[in-house]
Amino acid sequence: MNEIEFKVKRMRKQQRQDVFRQIVANKYLIYNSLFTALPYEKMSNIGMLIPFLYKESKEGYAQGKEPRQIIEEFFRDHTESMDEDEQIDLMFRIIQYIERQVVLFDSIEDAAFRSLHDEADFGTVHHLYQVAKENNKLDEVREKLKNFAVRVVFTAHPTQFYSNEVQRIMHEMRDAIRKDSVSRIDLLLQQLGLTPFITHKKPTPYDEALSIIYYLRHIYYDSLGSLFTEVKLLFGEDIASENSDMIQLGFWPGGDRDGNPFVKADTTWRVAQELNISILKCYYNHLKELRKKLTFRKVNDLVKEISQKLYKCIFQGETSVKQEELLNQLKEIRKILIKDYNSLYLNDLDELIDRVNLFGTHFASLDIRQDSSKHDLMIRAIFQKEFKVDYDSLEDEDKIKFLTEKSLNIQAEDYEDEIIKDTINNIKQLKEIQAINGEKGVHRYIISNSESVFDILNVYAFFKYCGYKDEDIKFDIIPLFETIKGFSNSEKVMNLLYNQKNYAAHLKRRNGKQTIMLGFSDGTKDGGYVRANWGIYETKEALSRVAKANGVKVVFFDGRGGPPARGGGKTHQFYESQGQDIANHEIQLTIQGQTITSVYGTKEQSYYNFEQLLTAGVNNEVFKNDKINLNENEREILNNLAQKSYQKYVELKENEKFVPYLEKMSTLKYYGKTNIGSRPSKRGSGNKLIFSDLRAIPFVGSWSLLKQNVPGYYGFGTAIQFYKENGKIEELKKLFKQSSFFKTLVENSMMSMMKTYFPLTQYMKDDIEFGEFWELLYNEFELTKQMILEVSGYKTLMEDEPVSKASVDMREKIVLPLLTIQQYALQKIQENNDKKEVYENMVMRCLFGNINASRNSA
Repeated sequence: MNEIEFKVKRMRKQQRQDVFRQIVANKYLIYNSLFTALPYEKMSNIGMLIPFLYKESKEGYAQGKEPRQIIEEFFRDHTESMDEDEQIDLMFRIIQYIERQVVLFDSIEDAAFRSLHDEADFGTVHHLYQVAKENNKLDEVREKLKNFAVRVVFTAHPTQFYSNEVQRIMHEMRDAIRKDSVSRIDLLLQQLGLTPFITHKKPTPYDEALSIIYYLRHIYYDSLGSLFTEVKLLFGEDIASENSDMIQLGFWPGGDRDGNPFVKADTTWRVAQELNISILKCYYNHLKELRKKLTFRKVNDLVKEISQKLYKCIFQGETSVKQEELLNQLKEIRKILIKDYNSLYLNDLDELIDRVNLFGTHFASLDIRQDSSKHDLMIRAIFQKEFKVDYDSLEDEDKIKFLTEKSLNIQAEDYEDEIIKDTINNIKQLKEIQAINGEKGVHRYIISNSESVFDILNVYAFFKYCGYKDEDIKFDIIPLFETIKGFSNSEKVMNLLYNQKNYAAHLKRRNGKQTIMLGFSDGTKDGGYVRANWGIYETKEALSRVAKANGVKVVFFDGRGGPPARGGGKTHQFYESQGQDIANHEIQLTIQGQTITSVYGTKEQSYYNFEQLLTAGVNNEVFKNDKINLNENEREILNNLAQKSYQKYVELKENEKFVPYLEKMSTLKYYGKTNIGSRPSKRGSGNKLIFSDLRAIPFVGSWSLLKQNVPGYYGFGTAIQFYKENGKIEELKKLFKQSSFFKTLVENSMMSMMKTYFPLTQYMKDDIEFGEFWELLYNEFELTKQMILEVSGYKTLMEDEPVSKASVDMREKIVLPLLTIQQYALQKIQENNDKKEVYENMVMRCLFGNINASRNSA
């Protein structure tokens, strides 16, 4: 970056900081004052009490006070004399009040998105076009766009703490805030005050699917359609015709069986139908508007014919419609408009054609996922029943022959085990779904916890055992490597697969493309922050090499969550920092409930963040950047950092207090009681909590709510200190300036630490059982913060991102009273208070506001 670019960047940051202060911070202060006048039952004085609780908390923690002491002094100094029941009632009302303050702040910040971002930003398609034009790279960019794709996959993971009703209020609120309609905002705040935030029963997987389909219909249909059209207009019509798969949506609710006993074959069928009907409704409504313009004699009947066909599919279920059929009819209308009607409203028609190209008759591809251990048990049962063979008695070579060469047509009713029966029904029904929704409707089977070649071949065998001929297996079989062992084994596993003749033939029928999923969430849980990130980087390089050597096009699918500890944070910068030894054919990643609303929750946000991903992949390849390639010395540094941090993290993980600390001192056990997701919060069914059973979301989320965020930094400081003690800290400072990967790794960790606040739990250092363990966490945090600031040259965390830093600061300020109440309730529970059940409910209720405020805590 030259001096002029640097000054422009710094000026833009300052301008955005000013805009944030004016239209986010100041607006929040103004509209927050409306709460005090709202007719909430028993809430008239809450707005005046919360600032006192905040002040008591902030000053109290600075003085070393514990939550119990702060709450007690708050009631003594700022309220009339109350008994315990009255105090509990007041705290619940404070919780309700702050929950709604968080909604207001979310709405204000989302409404300001347009003002804080514009089409001149780095990473927009307009910026890409301008830079390509200035550098005579337009042809190279066009070629890349013809062969590149972005796929965002919506998961069923339970991190969405806003109910559908609250989300709809937020949608209306954003619009009212943009228009500064005080009367409408006042009305919506009243509605918000009377709308419950919690549900009294868990949603079904189908409910989860409907919740996300709402976003597909009301957000992504328009935003992604517009983005696709914009790319076509800027870079050429031929891009759309040659690469209609440039922007893809994936879908897990209804297909993700991993640890979710409530997802059955009939669930998958219902969700697939809903996806099909939902996209046809979008086309029907789009066409309804178009009919108002296409009133010409030669096209009127053609438009009406399409509408009637869609109507019958949607409302009468009489027939189905194919993507190709729709496109042919729309293209016929297009020809007539050009030939006979001066191309009138041609752009409007093209917008519909673009969407049919993008979304087909499936809207989003429904992925199927199951854990490898379940497949292993099923294969053993099938071998015993169908082949009269003990699986474990076979040599590996014989197992592979059985798995790749044998064909059967097994029936579900011939088996007693419910998982086997349901898996058979599921695999048999996938053909029918493809017949209605198109092949893109369901064409991927993902195997969680893949560690051996058999984990992949087991699934290949399932299709053959369920009556599929080789040419009928129109599915990508996708291993998910998500543990340190899985990462280590992955190169050997894939090399064996590529050289297994039957699987190689299958890949050839799949256009020589192999998708491989890598799990950030469980990788971090298993190996710590630095080891997981560097391990995945190296794994991608190794898998790219072995694929190239075997003539296979490998595509990486990243299982990422919201926070840096689960692979989130600066997502597009992460992809831009991938070295050129990593295959760059597509960017595929998961986004879960909370990230859907906070990062992709509005048309403006989803458009912007999708284009950031799209251009990240193009920039990575077309515009050569020396900062993305690592030399041998830099690799050695990263290897050493990963190893040193891993050793430190493993020491913590193997500490006998690790799991008990989470179980007794955190909110871990309360995730399962929030009724926000259909999936159990842990894999095992036993009462005893085992580390391997912990799911990444409640694991990371629990550290977040303790404001300790251990998975986002632990071990990093120790690793850096090793370099400093050996007089090599300058090497890391140089690496921070020269390596995009290392810079992104450091800055994502800063985000985790920015949301860390150890004073909240400093009372734990005096705990007889966990005091020493808390000190371990605290000391590593302080060390990591000190080391990272030294390496980066920053004076404060997130110094280079003033707007994001300001947002975090405001959110942390809003929820500090809520965190104090939550910790107070946890202390009461630990005392075995006779109102333990009430305090447990209080802890659970605090989860909502605290997690919503963090936006990417799980």
